[in-house]
Amino acid sequence: MEIILIKDVENLGYANDIVNVKPGYANNYLIPQGFAKAATASAKKVLAENLRQRAHKDAKILADAQALAETIANLPLTITVKAEEGKIFGAVTSADIAEALAAKEITVDRKAITVDSIKTVGEYTATVKLHREVKATVAISVVAEE
Repeated sequence: MEIILIKDVENLGYANDIVNVKPGYANNYLIPQGFAKAATASAKKVLAENLRQRAHKDAKILADAQALAETIANLPLTITVKAEEGKIFGAVTSADIAEALAAKEITVDRKAITVDSIKTVGEYTATVKLHREVKATVAISVVAEE
């Protein structure tokens, strides 16, 4: 069954993509949850017109995301945590990284940050998804609180 995605769906596609899925998945999950709509001829025409009008807006958004990615990549990020003998009490999470970026006046959703488990003091990297085509790598230095 051919559908038009209304929202981004993990491992399926992005908003405004036309994808083929099994009818049960579309009718029982995607359409009732508001993630997609049926790809009729009129819906495809409306989508084409909307995409044509939004093309220049998307170019500006992409340019802004690339500039932000460059800023994040060159930004040294230090997170101070309570630790004993190099082991952290708890863990450094994506929310902590988002908070540290917010302190440097960069707003990023914590859900867009991917980081491996950080449970010791040291140097780490995290990936920040800023746009569907733009990902930035941020270097994180985790230090113990004095």
